[in-house]
Amino acid sequence: MPSQRLTKRRTLPVNTPLVDRSPPEVRTQRRRLRACHECDWVSALPPLSSGEKASCPRCSHVLVTRHRYPAQRSMALAIASLIALIVAVSFPFISFTVSGVSNRIELTQTATTLIGFHQPIVAIAIIMTIVVLPAVYLFGVLWLQFGLLRDHPLPFSRDIARTLAHLTPWMMADVFIIGALVSLIKIAGLADVDLGISFWAFCVFALLLLMTTQSIDADWMWFSLEGEPLAPDGTQTGIPAAGQGLTGCPTCGLINRLSPQGRGYCIRCHEKLHQRLPNSLQRTWALLGASAIMYIPANVYPIMTTTSLGSSSPSTIIGGVVQLIQMGSWPIAAVIFIASVIVPVGKLVALTWLCLVVRRSCVLNAQSRTRLYRLTEFIGRWSMVDVFVVAILVALIRAGSLMSITPGPAALAFGSVVVLTMLAAMTFDPRLIWDTSPPRKNSLRHFFLRRKAATKEPVDG
Repeated sequence: MPSQRLTKRRTLPVNTPLVDRSPPEVRTQRRRLRACHECDWVSALPPLSSGEKASCPRCSHVLVTRHRYPAQRSMALAIASLIALIVAVSFPFISFTVSGVSNRIELTQTATTLIGFHQPIVAIAIIMTIVVLPAVYLFGVLWLQFGLLRDHPLPFSRDIARTLAHLTPWMMADVFIIGALVSLIKIAGLADVDLGISFWAFCVFALLLLMTTQSIDADWMWFSLEGEPLAPDGTQTGIPAAGQGLTGCPTCGLINRLSPQGRGYCIRCHEKLHQRLPNSLQRTWALLGASAIMYIPANVYPIMTTTSLGSSSPSTIIGGVVQLIQMGSWPIAAVIFIASVIVPVGKLVALTWLCLVVRRSCVLNAQSRTRLYRLTEFIGRWSMVDVFVVAILVALIRAGSLMSITPGPAALAFGSVVVLTMLAAMTFDPRLIWDTSPPRKNSLRHFFLRRKAATKEPVDG
Protein backbone atom coordinates (compact mmCIF):
# COMPACT_ATOMS: atom_id res chain seq x y z
CA MET A 1 0.00 0.00 0.00
CA PRO A 2 2.70 2.61 0.77
CA SER A 3 4.36 1.95 -2.57
CA GLN A 4 1.02 2.44 -4.36
CA ARG A 5 0.46 5.83 -2.70
CA LEU A 6 3.98 6.92 -3.54
CA THR A 7 3.52 5.98 -7.18
CA LYS A 8 0.28 7.91 -7.35
CA ARG A 9 1.94 11.05 -5.98
CA ARG A 10 4.72 10.91 -8.52
CA THR A 11 2.22 11.08 -11.37
CA LEU A 12 1.48 14.70 -10.39
CA PRO A 13 3.66 17.41 -11.98
CA VAL A 14 6.25 18.35 -9.39
CA ASN A 15 6.50 22.05 -10.30
CA THR A 16 2.78 22.62 -10.76
CA PRO A 17 1.22 24.94 -8.14
CA LEU A 18 -1.36 23.40 -5.86
CA VAL A 19 -4.18 25.49 -7.35
CA ASP A 20 -3.53 24.02 -10.80
CA ARG A 21 -2.76 20.53 -9.54
CA SER A 22 -5.95 19.96 -7.56
CA PRO A 23 -9.34 20.56 -9.18
CA PRO A 24 -12.35 20.93 -6.87
CA GLU A 25 -13.42 17.32 -7.41
CA VAL A 26 -10.12 16.09 -5.96
CA ARG A 27 -10.22 18.35 -2.91
CA THR A 28 -13.66 17.40 -1.66
CA GLN A 29 -15.47 14.12 -1.00
CA ARG A 30 -18.99 15.49 -1.15
CA ARG A 31 -21.31 16.20 -4.02
CA ARG A 32 -21.17 19.73 -5.37
CA LEU A 33 -24.62 21.08 -6.25
CA ARG A 34 -25.59 23.81 -8.69
CA ALA A 35 -28.84 25.58 -9.56
CA CYS A 36 -29.00 26.55 -13.24
CA HIS A 37 -29.10 30.32 -13.83
CA GLU A 38 -31.45 29.90 -16.78
CA CYS A 39 -34.00 27.32 -15.65
CA ASP A 40 -33.38 26.97 -11.87
CA TRP A 41 -32.88 23.18 -12.05
CA VAL A 42 -30.78 21.74 -9.20
CA SER A 43 -28.19 19.17 -10.24
CA ALA A 44 -24.94 17.69 -8.98
CA LEU A 45 -21.68 18.39 -10.77
CA PRO A 46 -19.92 15.26 -12.04
CA PRO A 47 -16.12 14.83 -11.85
CA LEU A 48 -14.63 16.70 -14.80
CA SER A 49 -11.40 16.31 -16.71
CA SER A 50 -9.59 19.03 -18.68
CA GLY A 51 -11.63 20.20 -21.65
CA GLU A 52 -14.92 18.79 -20.35
CA LYS A 53 -18.11 20.71 -19.58
CA ALA A 54 -21.03 20.11 -17.25
CA SER A 55 -24.39 21.23 -18.65
CA CYS A 56 -27.82 21.54 -17.09
CA PRO A 57 -29.85 18.40 -17.86
CA ARG A 58 -33.01 20.48 -18.24
CA CYS A 59 -32.04 23.42 -20.51
CA SER A 60 -28.47 22.50 -21.60
CA HIS A 61 -26.98 25.67 -20.12
CA VAL A 62 -23.24 25.18 -19.46
CA LEU A 63 -22.70 25.18 -15.71
CA VAL A 64 -18.94 24.54 -15.54
CA THR A 65 -16.13 24.39 -18.09
CA ARG A 66 -12.97 22.72 -16.87
CA HIS A 67 -9.52 23.83 -18.08
CA ARG A 68 -6.07 22.38 -17.59
CA TYR A 69 -3.75 24.58 -15.52
CA PRO A 70 -6.38 27.35 -15.29
CA ALA A 71 -4.39 29.78 -13.14
CA GLN A 72 -1.20 29.53 -15.17
CA ARG A 73 -3.07 29.66 -18.48
CA SER A 74 -5.13 32.73 -17.52
CA MET A 75 -2.12 34.56 -16.10
CA ALA A 76 0.03 33.90 -19.18
CA LEU A 77 -2.73 35.05 -21.53
CA ALA A 78 -3.43 38.15 -19.42
CA ILE A 79 0.24 39.17 -19.48
CA ALA A 80 0.42 38.67 -23.24
CA SER A 81 -2.80 40.67 -23.69
CA LEU A 82 -1.49 43.59 -21.64
CA ILE A 83 1.74 43.67 -23.63
CA ALA A 84 -0.22 43.74 -26.88
CA LEU A 85 -2.46 46.52 -25.51
CA ILE A 86 0.54 48.63 -24.47
CA VAL A 87 1.97 48.30 -27.97
CA ALA A 88 -1.43 49.13 -29.49
CA VAL A 89 -1.74 52.43 -27.61
CA SER A 90 1.92 53.43 -28.07
CA PHE A 91 2.31 53.38 -31.85
CA PRO A 92 0.43 54.76 -34.89
CA PHE A 93 -2.83 52.97 -35.62
CA ILE A 94 -3.80 53.94 -39.19
CA SER A 95 -2.62 56.62 -41.62
CA PHE A 96 -4.00 57.82 -44.95
CA THR A 97 -2.85 60.02 -47.82
CA VAL A 98 -5.02 61.77 -50.41
CA SER A 99 -3.86 64.39 -52.95
CA GLY A 100 -0.68 65.04 -51.00
CA VAL A 101 -2.53 65.53 -47.69
CA SER A 102 -1.92 62.90 -45.03
CA ASN A 103 -3.07 62.15 -41.51
CA ARG A 104 -2.04 59.61 -38.94
CA ILE A 105 -3.93 58.62 -35.81
CA GLU A 106 -3.29 56.60 -32.70
CA LEU A 107 -5.76 54.18 -31.17
CA THR A 108 -6.92 56.51 -28.41
CA GLN A 109 -7.64 59.30 -30.91
CA THR A 110 -10.64 57.34 -32.20
CA ALA A 111 -12.29 58.37 -28.93
CA THR A 112 -10.65 61.69 -28.03
CA THR A 113 -11.38 63.25 -31.44
CA LEU A 114 -15.11 62.90 -30.79
CA ILE A 115 -14.86 65.22 -27.80
CA GLY A 116 -13.98 68.09 -30.16
CA PHE A 117 -17.22 67.38 -32.05
CA HIS A 118 -19.32 67.62 -28.85
CA GLN A 119 -19.78 63.84 -28.55
CA PRO A 120 -18.24 63.20 -25.08
CA ILE A 121 -20.63 60.39 -24.16
CA VAL A 122 -19.81 58.42 -27.32
CA ALA A 123 -16.09 59.10 -26.76
CA ILE A 124 -16.23 57.80 -23.19
CA ALA A 125 -18.14 54.69 -24.28
CA ILE A 126 -15.55 53.90 -26.96
CA ILE A 127 -12.44 54.35 -24.82
CA MET A 128 -14.04 52.41 -21.97
CA THR A 129 -15.06 49.41 -24.10
CA ILE A 130 -11.83 49.03 -26.09
CA VAL A 131 -9.10 50.11 -23.63
CA VAL A 132 -10.10 50.90 -20.04
CA LEU A 133 -12.42 48.02 -19.16
CA PRO A 134 -10.21 45.38 -20.88
CA ALA A 135 -7.16 46.73 -19.03
CA VAL A 136 -9.02 46.65 -15.69
CA TYR A 137 -10.18 43.11 -16.44
CA LEU A 138 -6.66 41.90 -17.28
CA PHE A 139 -5.11 43.48 -14.19
CA GLY A 140 -7.85 41.84 -12.13
CA VAL A 141 -7.03 38.45 -13.65
CA LEU A 142 -3.34 38.95 -12.85
CA TRP A 143 -4.13 39.96 -9.27
CA LEU A 144 -6.31 36.91 -8.72
CA GLN A 145 -4.15 34.28 -10.40
CA PHE A 146 -0.91 35.55 -8.87
CA GLY A 147 -2.38 35.11 -5.40
CA LEU A 148 -3.72 31.65 -6.26
CA LEU A 149 -0.39 30.51 -7.69
CA ARG A 150 1.22 31.53 -4.39
CA ASP A 151 -1.47 29.50 -2.56
CA HIS A 152 -2.30 32.72 -0.70
CA PRO A 153 -4.99 34.96 -2.25
CA LEU A 154 -4.17 38.66 -2.28
CA PRO A 155 -6.40 41.25 -0.55
CA PHE A 156 -9.72 42.12 -2.22
CA SER A 157 -9.54 38.98 -4.37
CA ARG A 158 -13.18 38.11 -3.69
CA ASP A 159 -14.42 41.57 -4.75
CA ILE A 160 -12.24 41.53 -7.86
CA ALA A 161 -13.41 38.05 -8.85
CA ARG A 162 -17.02 39.17 -8.50
CA THR A 163 -16.34 42.25 -10.63
CA LEU A 164 -14.77 40.27 -13.49
CA ALA A 165 -18.05 38.50 -14.25
CA HIS A 166 -19.83 41.85 -14.66
CA LEU A 167 -17.16 43.37 -16.94
CA THR A 168 -17.10 40.67 -19.61
CA PRO A 169 -20.15 41.76 -21.69
CA TRP A 170 -18.88 45.34 -21.97
CA MET A 171 -15.45 44.61 -23.46
CA MET A 172 -15.69 45.09 -27.23
CA ALA A 173 -12.18 44.91 -28.64
CA ASP A 174 -13.24 42.20 -31.11
CA VAL A 175 -16.17 44.33 -32.31
CA PHE A 176 -13.82 47.29 -32.75
CA ILE A 177 -11.62 45.24 -35.08
CA ILE A 178 -14.62 44.54 -37.32
CA GLY A 179 -15.40 48.26 -37.29
CA ALA A 180 -11.81 49.04 -38.28
CA LEU A 181 -11.97 46.62 -41.22
CA VAL A 182 -15.25 48.14 -42.41
CA SER A 183 -13.70 51.62 -42.18
CA LEU A 184 -10.68 50.55 -44.23
CA ILE A 185 -12.86 49.16 -46.99
CA LYS A 186 -14.95 52.34 -47.04
CA ILE A 187 -11.95 54.61 -47.66
CA ALA A 188 -9.73 52.21 -49.62
CA GLY A 189 -10.92 53.61 -52.95
CA LEU A 190 -10.63 57.25 -51.85
CA ALA A 191 -7.13 57.39 -50.35
CA ASP A 192 -3.95 55.43 -49.73
CA VAL A 193 -4.18 53.69 -46.36
CA ASP A 194 -1.29 52.36 -44.28
CA LEU A 195 -1.75 50.11 -41.26
CA GLY A 196 0.53 50.89 -38.35
CA ILE A 197 2.07 48.61 -35.75
CA SER A 198 -0.76 49.52 -33.41
CA PHE A 199 -3.38 48.06 -35.75
CA TRP A 200 -1.75 44.64 -35.85
CA ALA A 201 -1.00 44.75 -32.12
CA PHE A 202 -4.64 45.53 -31.40
CA CYS A 203 -5.75 42.59 -33.56
CA VAL A 204 -3.49 40.35 -31.49
CA PHE A 205 -4.81 41.97 -28.31
CA ALA A 206 -8.44 41.34 -29.27
CA LEU A 207 -7.68 37.66 -29.90
CA LEU A 208 -5.70 37.25 -26.67
CA LEU A 209 -8.40 39.05 -24.66
CA LEU A 210 -11.01 36.64 -26.02
CA MET A 211 -8.80 33.68 -25.13
CA THR A 212 -8.25 35.10 -21.64
CA THR A 213 -11.97 35.42 -20.92
CA GLN A 214 -12.56 31.88 -22.15
CA SER A 215 -9.68 30.51 -20.08
CA ILE A 216 -11.22 31.60 -16.78
CA ASP A 217 -12.45 28.53 -14.90
CA ALA A 218 -14.79 30.34 -12.52
CA ASP A 219 -15.73 27.16 -10.64
CA TRP A 220 -12.10 26.28 -9.97
CA MET A 221 -11.18 29.88 -9.15
CA TRP A 222 -13.93 30.39 -6.57
CA PHE A 223 -13.22 27.03 -4.97
CA SER A 224 -9.55 27.99 -4.64
CA LEU A 225 -10.39 31.44 -3.27
CA GLU A 226 -13.11 30.70 -0.75
CA GLY A 227 -13.65 26.95 -0.67
CA GLU A 228 -17.20 25.66 -1.02
CA PRO A 229 -19.58 25.77 1.95
CA LEU A 230 -22.12 22.99 2.30
CA ALA A 231 -25.36 23.38 0.42
CA PRO A 232 -28.36 24.11 2.70
CA ASP A 233 -29.72 21.08 4.54
CA GLY A 234 -32.36 19.18 2.66
CA THR A 235 -31.37 20.39 -0.81
CA GLN A 236 -32.82 18.07 -3.43
CA THR A 237 -31.58 17.53 -6.96
CA GLY A 238 -33.86 17.00 -9.94
CA ILE A 239 -36.30 19.78 -9.01
CA PRO A 240 -36.18 23.61 -9.24
CA ALA A 241 -34.43 25.57 -6.50
CA ALA A 242 -37.18 28.17 -6.04
CA GLY A 243 -39.62 25.62 -4.63
CA GLN A 244 -37.05 24.78 -1.96
CA GLY A 245 -36.44 28.39 -0.96
CA LEU A 246 -33.02 28.29 -2.62
CA THR A 247 -31.21 30.01 -5.46
CA GLY A 248 -27.91 29.67 -7.25
CA CYS A 249 -25.46 32.56 -7.12
CA PRO A 250 -25.07 34.00 -10.65
CA THR A 251 -21.43 34.89 -9.91
CA CYS A 252 -19.84 31.96 -8.10
CA GLY A 253 -22.57 29.31 -8.60
CA LEU A 254 -23.02 28.39 -4.94
CA ILE A 255 -26.52 27.38 -3.82
CA ASN A 256 -27.85 29.62 -1.02
CA ARG A 257 -30.98 29.66 1.09
CA LEU A 258 -33.05 32.83 0.75
CA SER A 259 -34.99 34.74 3.35
CA PRO A 260 -38.80 34.39 3.44
CA GLN A 261 -38.93 37.56 1.29
CA GLY A 262 -36.88 35.82 -1.42
CA ARG A 263 -33.70 37.86 -0.91
CA GLY A 264 -30.25 37.36 0.53
CA TYR A 265 -26.51 37.48 -0.06
CA CYS A 266 -24.20 34.73 -1.25
CA ILE A 267 -22.23 33.36 1.70
CA ARG A 268 -19.18 32.80 -0.52
CA CYS A 269 -18.88 35.85 -2.83
CA HIS A 270 -21.38 38.23 -1.13
CA GLU A 271 -23.30 38.80 -4.37
CA LYS A 272 -26.84 40.07 -3.83
CA LEU A 273 -29.35 37.29 -4.46
CA HIS A 274 -33.02 37.16 -5.42
CA GLN A 275 -35.33 34.25 -6.08
CA ARG A 276 -36.11 36.04 -9.34
CA LEU A 277 -34.74 39.37 -10.58
CA PRO A 278 -36.94 42.08 -9.02
CA ASN A 279 -39.49 43.54 -11.46
CA SER A 280 -37.74 41.73 -14.30
CA LEU A 281 -40.49 42.12 -16.89
CA GLN A 282 -41.27 45.72 -15.93
CA ARG A 283 -37.63 46.76 -16.26
CA THR A 284 -37.24 44.90 -19.54
CA TRP A 285 -40.36 46.57 -20.95
CA ALA A 286 -39.10 50.01 -19.88
CA LEU A 287 -35.68 49.47 -21.47
CA LEU A 288 -37.23 48.08 -24.65
CA GLY A 289 -39.52 51.10 -24.90
CA ALA A 290 -36.61 53.48 -24.43
CA SER A 291 -34.48 51.68 -27.02
CA ALA A 292 -37.38 51.66 -29.52
CA ILE A 293 -37.78 55.42 -29.08
CA MET A 294 -34.04 56.01 -29.54
CA TYR A 295 -34.00 53.82 -32.63
CA ILE A 296 -36.12 56.39 -34.50
CA PRO A 297 -33.59 59.29 -34.38
CA ALA A 298 -30.79 56.74 -34.87
CA ASN A 299 -32.16 56.05 -38.35
CA VAL A 300 -33.72 59.42 -39.22
CA TYR A 301 -30.74 61.65 -38.43
CA PRO A 302 -27.35 61.31 -40.16
CA ILE A 303 -24.78 59.18 -38.39
CA MET A 304 -21.95 61.06 -40.12
CA THR A 305 -21.40 63.84 -42.67
CA THR A 306 -18.77 63.57 -45.38
CA THR A 307 -17.22 66.76 -46.80
CA SER A 308 -15.39 66.43 -50.13
CA LEU A 309 -14.09 69.44 -52.10
CA GLY A 310 -16.29 71.75 -50.04
CA SER A 311 -19.47 69.76 -50.64
CA SER A 312 -21.12 68.11 -47.61
CA SER A 313 -23.11 64.88 -47.82
CA PRO A 314 -24.91 63.59 -44.71
CA SER A 315 -25.34 59.82 -44.45
CA THR A 316 -27.78 57.79 -42.41
CA ILE A 317 -27.26 54.15 -41.44
CA ILE A 318 -29.34 52.88 -44.36
CA GLY A 319 -27.71 55.44 -46.64
CA GLY A 320 -24.30 54.07 -45.74
CA VAL A 321 -25.43 50.55 -46.61
CA VAL A 322 -26.74 51.74 -49.98
CA GLN A 323 -23.48 53.56 -50.65
CA LEU A 324 -21.45 50.42 -49.95
CA ILE A 325 -23.67 48.44 -52.33
CA GLN A 326 -23.14 51.04 -55.05
CA MET A 327 -19.38 50.77 -54.49
CA GLY A 328 -19.64 47.01 -55.01
CA SER A 329 -18.78 46.15 -51.39
CA TRP A 330 -21.60 43.69 -50.93
CA PRO A 331 -20.02 41.71 -48.02
CA ILE A 332 -19.32 44.87 -45.99
CA ALA A 333 -22.78 46.24 -46.78
CA ALA A 334 -24.23 42.97 -45.50
CA VAL A 335 -22.17 43.23 -42.29
CA ILE A 336 -23.35 46.79 -41.61
CA PHE A 337 -26.96 45.96 -42.50
CA ILE A 338 -27.00 42.93 -40.22
CA ALA A 339 -25.22 44.65 -37.31
CA SER A 340 -27.04 47.99 -37.52
CA VAL A 341 -30.52 46.99 -38.72
CA ILE A 342 -31.24 43.28 -38.39
CA VAL A 343 -29.62 42.77 -34.96
CA PRO A 344 -31.20 45.76 -33.12
CA VAL A 345 -34.64 45.22 -34.64
CA GLY A 346 -34.41 41.46 -34.17
CA LYS A 347 -33.39 41.90 -30.55
CA LEU A 348 -36.25 44.30 -29.87
CA VAL A 349 -38.75 41.93 -31.47
CA ALA A 350 -37.34 38.84 -29.75
CA LEU A 351 -37.29 40.34 -26.25
CA THR A 352 -40.75 41.84 -26.75
CA TRP A 353 -42.10 38.47 -27.81
CA LEU A 354 -40.43 36.73 -24.83
CA CYS A 355 -41.99 39.25 -22.45
CA LEU A 356 -45.41 38.64 -23.99
CA VAL A 357 -45.31 34.83 -23.95
CA VAL A 358 -43.27 34.22 -20.79
CA ARG A 359 -46.44 33.63 -18.77
CA ARG A 360 -47.76 31.12 -21.30
CA SER A 361 -44.77 28.81 -21.67
CA CYS A 362 -44.92 25.03 -21.63
CA VAL A 363 -42.24 22.39 -21.40
CA LEU A 364 -42.31 21.86 -25.18
CA ASN A 365 -41.36 25.45 -26.06
CA ALA A 366 -39.39 26.59 -23.00
CA GLN A 367 -36.23 25.07 -24.45
CA SER A 368 -36.53 26.93 -27.75
CA ARG A 369 -37.42 30.20 -26.01
CA THR A 370 -34.37 29.87 -23.78
CA ARG A 371 -32.18 29.38 -26.85
CA LEU A 372 -33.71 32.52 -28.36
CA TYR A 373 -32.85 34.43 -25.19
CA ARG A 374 -29.24 33.24 -25.32
CA LEU A 375 -28.99 34.37 -28.93
CA THR A 376 -30.33 37.86 -28.19
CA GLU A 377 -27.96 38.22 -25.25
CA PHE A 378 -24.96 37.17 -27.36
CA ILE A 379 -25.50 39.29 -30.48
CA GLY A 380 -26.44 42.60 -28.85
CA ARG A 381 -22.91 44.00 -28.48
CA TRP A 382 -22.09 43.50 -32.18
CA SER A 383 -24.35 46.41 -33.12
CA MET A 384 -21.58 48.74 -31.90
CA VAL A 385 -19.78 48.16 -35.21
CA ASP A 386 -21.37 51.24 -36.81
CA VAL A 387 -20.43 53.48 -33.87
CA PHE A 388 -16.82 52.30 -34.07
CA VAL A 389 -16.78 52.91 -37.83
CA VAL A 390 -17.86 56.50 -37.28
CA ALA A 391 -15.24 57.03 -34.56
CA ILE A 392 -12.41 55.71 -36.75
CA LEU A 393 -13.43 57.67 -39.85
CA VAL A 394 -13.94 60.93 -37.94
CA ALA A 395 -10.47 60.66 -36.37
CA LEU A 396 -8.74 59.60 -39.59
CA ILE A 397 -10.39 61.67 -42.36
CA ARG A 398 -9.41 65.22 -41.39
CA ALA A 399 -8.14 67.02 -44.49
CA GLY A 400 -10.19 70.20 -44.20
CA SER A 401 -12.42 71.13 -47.15
CA LEU A 402 -10.60 68.59 -49.33
CA MET A 403 -12.04 65.66 -47.39
CA SER A 404 -13.31 65.33 -43.85
CA ILE A 405 -15.91 63.39 -41.88
CA THR A 406 -17.85 64.67 -38.87
CA PRO A 407 -20.12 62.65 -36.54
CA GLY A 408 -23.87 63.12 -36.71
CA PRO A 409 -26.48 63.07 -33.91
CA ALA A 410 -27.47 59.51 -34.82
CA ALA A 411 -24.17 58.21 -33.39
CA LEU A 412 -25.25 58.93 -29.81
CA ALA A 413 -28.79 57.70 -30.45
CA PHE A 414 -27.63 54.43 -31.98
CA GLY A 415 -25.08 53.85 -29.23
CA SER A 416 -27.92 54.34 -26.74
CA VAL A 417 -29.96 51.70 -28.57
CA VAL A 418 -27.11 49.19 -28.25
CA VAL A 419 -26.63 49.85 -24.53
CA LEU A 420 -30.36 49.83 -23.74
CA THR A 421 -30.98 46.54 -25.57
CA MET A 422 -28.02 44.95 -23.77
CA LEU A 423 -29.43 46.09 -20.43
CA ALA A 424 -32.87 44.81 -21.43
CA ALA A 425 -31.43 41.34 -22.06
CA MET A 426 -29.61 41.45 -18.71
CA THR A 427 -32.72 42.44 -16.76
CA PHE A 428 -34.86 39.72 -18.33
CA ASP A 429 -34.82 36.64 -16.08
CA PRO A 430 -34.93 33.49 -18.26
CA ARG A 431 -36.02 31.41 -15.27
CA LEU A 432 -39.45 33.00 -15.66
CA ILE A 433 -39.83 30.99 -18.87
CA TRP A 434 -39.60 27.77 -16.88
CA ASP A 435 -41.62 28.90 -13.86
CA THR A 436 -44.89 28.61 -15.78
CA SER A 437 -43.97 25.58 -17.87
CA PRO A 438 -45.26 22.46 -16.08
CA PRO A 439 -44.91 19.29 -18.14
CA ARG A 440 -47.97 18.00 -19.94
CA LYS A 441 -49.46 15.11 -18.07
CA ASN A 442 -49.62 12.91 -21.11
CA SER A 443 -45.97 13.41 -22.07
CA LEU A 444 -43.18 10.90 -21.51
CA ARG A 445 -41.04 13.70 -20.10
CA HIS A 446 -43.60 14.32 -17.36
CA PHE A 447 -43.59 10.60 -16.51
CA PHE A 448 -39.81 10.41 -16.17
CA LEU A 449 -39.54 13.69 -14.24
CA ARG A 450 -42.28 12.58 -11.82
CA ARG A 451 -40.61 9.21 -11.35
CA LYS A 452 -37.22 10.82 -10.85
CA ALA A 453 -38.54 13.33 -8.32
CA ALA A 454 -40.34 10.60 -6.38
CA THR A 455 -37.07 8.75 -5.79
CA LYS A 456 -35.08 11.84 -4.76
CA GLU A 457 -33.84 12.14 -1.24
CA PRO A 458 -32.17 15.10 0.42
CA VAL A 459 -28.46 15.05 -0.36
CA ASP A 460 -25.54 16.55 1.48
CA GLY A 461 -24.17 19.30 -0.76
